Amino acid sequence: MKLSLASMSAIAASAMLFTLPATSAQAANYYNCANATGCKLVNQQRATSNHTATQYPVVMAHGLGGWTRLFGVVDYWYGIPQTLMQGGTEVYATKTSAVHDSEYRGEQLLQQVRTISAISGKPKVNLFGHSHGGHDIRYVAAIAPELVASVTAVSSPGQGSKMADWVVKMVTEGSAKDGYAPGEFNLGSQAALGFFHFVGGFMDAGSGVPLNQLQEQDGWKAVVALTTDYTKGFNKKFPAAMPTKYCGMPADTKVNGIPYYSFSGVGQVTNGLDPSDYMLALTSLSFGDEPNDGLVSKCSSRLGYVIRDDYKMNHLDSVNQAFGLTAWLQPDPKSIYRTQVNRLRTAGL
Repeated sequence: MKLSLASMSAIAASAMLFTLPATSAQAANYYNCANATGCKLVNQQRATSNHTATQYPVVMAHGLGGWTRLFGVVDYWYGIPQTLMQGGTEVYATKTSAVHDSEYRGEQLLQQVRTISAISGKPKVNLFGHSHGGHDIRYVAAIAPELVASVTAVSSPGQGSKMADWVVKMVTEGSAKDGYAPGEFNLGSQAALGFFHFVGGFMDAGSGVPLNQLQEQDGWKAVVALTTDYTKGFNKKFPAAMPTKYCGMPADTKVNGIPYYSFSGVGQVTNGLDPSDYMLALTSLSFGDEPNDGLVSKCSSRLGYVIRDDYKMNHLDSVNQAFGLTAWLQPDPKSIYRTQVNRLRTAGL
């Protein structure tokens, strides 16, 4: 059977149409980097678009008491890696000591970023840090700017948390009242710090860290690292894209060629079905009338280009926890990340 030139052209055009999805949207990967030997592939799926297909991979750093993928089931960044993968993003969830000092965790994250760069073959990464993880990513960007394409802090206490101030005050004053010397803790505080240590080890093991290689935990250093006094010193060492005063707006949004971003929310009980909301309603009392998300104030969360600091979401909503029970009729946290990563893609990052 002979085909006309027009028929052959139509067939060729149809074949091209059928192959377009495969060539324009490639497979995207999601890795758990809690393993001593590197990163373990958690999931791979074909992207349905290139909406979030950044040049450099997205690296996510958890907050205090955090994990990566707990017992292979629950992501710390609940549903967010999967959403980004649909748009073509390569995602790495990192694991530092769940409970420790900012610079200690920052150095751990730096080593993981070097590993991720080697695995991905990309010279840089786009860093996202939630809560205490926002300190960690700032540390990496300051120490090794050549490895960082962008920094995005999520509900991070850049100028400390009044809740941490309150905890430190209760521990030190309570211990002094019981006759303990400065730097020593009464039995109640020792028990609480011991529980912090247990939680840190549990999150390590649950994330996939081998039992004989569990990371060091230090509950006291972790709490102190989130206080306003500690962050004053931290910010002097790592001032990039920070406001010069509390409740001020950052003057610089790009430092050492790295664009800095932040977003956060206000409110505590955003979904009545989420039991963690009521805990955050209690912790928010330490902030008085100051707008906060239960653990971090609106003013303390600002870094670089402030996308928004008044989303209707509490501290856990900002990572789509618990289990996606976030505010009704408000922006979906997953869509906020999707928009931000698209912003990075548009910027060539």
